[in-house]
Amino acid sequence: MSDPGQPEAPSALPAPSSFWRGVAQALRGEQHDYTTVPLNRAVLLLSVPMVLEMVMESLFAITDVFWVSRLGKDAIAVIGITESIMTLIYAVAIGISFAATAIVARRIGEKDPERAAQAAGQIVLLGLVVSAGLGVVLGWLAPHLLRAMGAGEPIVALGTDFARVMLGGNFTVFLIFLINAIFRGAGDAVIAMRTLWLANGLNIVLGPCFIFGWGPFPEMGVTGAAVATNIGRGVGVLYQLWCLNGHTSRVRVRLHHLRPDFDTLGALVRTAGNGVAQLLISTTSWVGLFKILALFGSGALAGYTIAMRIVIFGLMPAWGLANAGATLVGQNLGAQQPQRASDAVWIATRFNTLFLGLIGLVFIVFAGPLVGFFTTDPEVFAYATQALWIVSIAFPLYAAGMCLEGAFNGAGDTWTPTRLNFFCFWVGQVPLAYLLARPLGLGPTGVFIAVPISFSLLTIWSAVLFRQGSWKLKRV
Repeated sequence: MSDPGQPEAPSALPAPSSFWRGVAQALRGEQHDYTTVPLNRAVLLLSVPMVLEMVMESLFAITDVFWVSRLGKDAIAVIGITESIMTLIYAVAIGISFAATAIVARRIGEKDPERAAQAAGQIVLLGLVVSAGLGVVLGWLAPHLLRAMGAGEPIVALGTDFARVMLGGNFTVFLIFLINAIFRGAGDAVIAMRTLWLANGLNIVLGPCFIFGWGPFPEMGVTGAAVATNIGRGVGVLYQLWCLNGHTSRVRVRLHHLRPDFDTLGALVRTAGNGVAQLLISTTSWVGLFKILALFGSGALAGYTIAMRIVIFGLMPAWGLANAGATLVGQNLGAQQPQRASDAVWIATRFNTLFLGLIGLVFIVFAGPLVGFFTTDPEVFAYATQALWIVSIAFPLYAAGMCLEGAFNGAGDTWTPTRLNFFCFWVGQVPLAYLLARPLGLGPTGVFIAVPISFSLLTIWSAVLFRQGSWKLKRV
């Protein structure tokens, strides 16, 4: 075994037999001290359940649009527009989850489980309050939000109930994000994996039942997809709370941890604030792209929605490796081992770049057949195929950017990615997409081209700042 205090060769690959033993060990959910385990093994033990967690999330995204696509392109557009609004909720939840992972990981690295549990309780409390407020306001405004996104009256009529269920019931996805972030920060990646497999497994089974009225279930059309999603995620949250109450998790939250502690909440909000801004910037830029695409009709919207669901299917597992790196950064900074934290990120980046580069190649070569699973509409097919091909070109750079931004967030340095997102998305991506689409006359193709350009710039800039190393000095 190598000395855990020394940098480990990032390029070292485990032997096949050792790799599969590590996979089996990772899936058993054993607890490890990730500040002492050799780094290659630590990345493997954390990334296997995190990748499988994201595989299920991506599988659900694909399955959901597969069934809804049977209802026509307006139904697909409903999913795409509502999802673009939901990304604002995701932004708040994931922004807080960055702080959750960073703070819990730091406390675990410091060998202080009581303060980790205190932070976890305050995270759950904050999530309940914020998601309830968002649910009431956004659920009530659902039809107006659809119109504001450029939806015509047929899409508003079709999608209002779907949007109300998704926006009003957002607490399920909100809490799943936050509590899984707690588990990841603690190194309990297997619990996070089991949560999403349970929640999204139920989503996949119940989705067509509620959409088409199979068996004893009511036929609810596109709204049925939202009902199934919230049922599945609600069950997932109940499982998470059971684990947090001392069943299997190393972070054990008791009722007294849920009483408001304004010092802990203040530290959480300060760290989360930039994380929320970071995600709001990236997700509002996503909304901006949809607004531009809406100028070209529901065919362009539906095609882009299908393409991005396929892209997300490929990207989600790669987030698992990025999350593994973020956890190792937080725990090793807590243990006063900044070099080990840096080495962990480069290991995760190498593996992620190789993995996602292969996925991107597959998407480029098989763009047409992949899109063909979801639509036979010639207009939608053409837009989706083109979008998938263009966006997939820069997959290796997306992979590196995920790991580098994840490292900043894992250290609690949420300001750096916020600044990067502002310049690369608001100042770069959205204006570039509009310039290419309208003044330069490229139409939806211009929007598609703006995506890999902006993300490539983000990755290069992230690498420069990561090497400077100021993130190692962040305190949370």
